[in-house]
Amino acid sequence: MRFEIMRLDDTDGVATDRFIADADTVRELVETAAATGERLYIRPCPAA
Repeated sequence: MRFEIMRLDDTDGVATDRFIADADTVRELVETAAATGERLYIRPCPAA
């Protein structure tokens, strides 16, 4: 399954960066974000 990930700005929550990733990559990003306090918005990508 693929996911859309958006990095969110700390001040107003606006998406600053968007990309598509597989589940394993999402897990790595979530672990890194949790360690650094980064805010992410993650949602499944529609099937093509």
